[in-house]
Amino acid sequence: MSDQEWIKELINDTEDTVISEKQQKILAAAIDTFSEKGFAASSTSEIAKKAGVAEGTIFRHYKTKKELLLAIVTPTMAKFAAPFFIKTFAKEVFEKEYEHYEDFLRMIAKNRLEFVKKHFSVLKIFIQEIAFHDELREPYQKLFNEHVYGKFKKIIEHFQEKGEIIDLPPETIIRMSASSIIGYILPRFILFPNQEWDDDKEIEHIVEFVMYGLSGKR
Repeated sequence: MSDQEWIKELINDTEDTVISEKQQKILAAAIDTFSEKGFAASSTSEIAKKAGVAEGTIFRHYKTKKELLLAIVTPTMAKFAAPFFIKTFAKEVFEKEYEHYEDFLRMIAKNRLEFVKKHFSVLKIFIQEIAFHDELREPYQKLFNEHVYGKFKKIIEHFQEKGEIIDLPPETIIRMSASSIIGYILPRFILFPNQEWDDDKEIEHIVEFVMYGLSGKR
């Protein structure tokens, strides 16, 4: 799927929002530019040139470059990431029964990896800019707290009761588990994207690394 097709699917997937073909081109060009150069180093003139429109056309639709950024990432969170978390991630991952915590951890790692592979362009912008814009960070925090945190905590407590993982605060185990997965995804896609990666093998290494620490075995 091309950027323009993906943008059209993402933003027009509501009854009350319709964007023009020019807007689709602007958003696709902005995604490409922001992803490649970062928000601060990108110019609206460069985006306009890539989109094949006059720079003034951008400002007729988006008052500032910041508004253009939010037009890309905010709908991604509200209209795409939120349904994904609720329907795919929260339900299909967190509402399954797992025999062991490592099975659950493996499922999360595979699920997140496939998600990043499919939607890397916008996610790269989100990763680059989340530290600098509260408007990007706050919806994500709300989304995680409402649809993921409680289910994640319940699974951890279940395996703690079984004696499978050590008695650390669930918040700590969530951070340990998530940071291990993110610690693979960031180098995989951001730092060394051209390196050959064996995702299945790396996921097993992540699971082994986390479980060795959480099992309490010495």
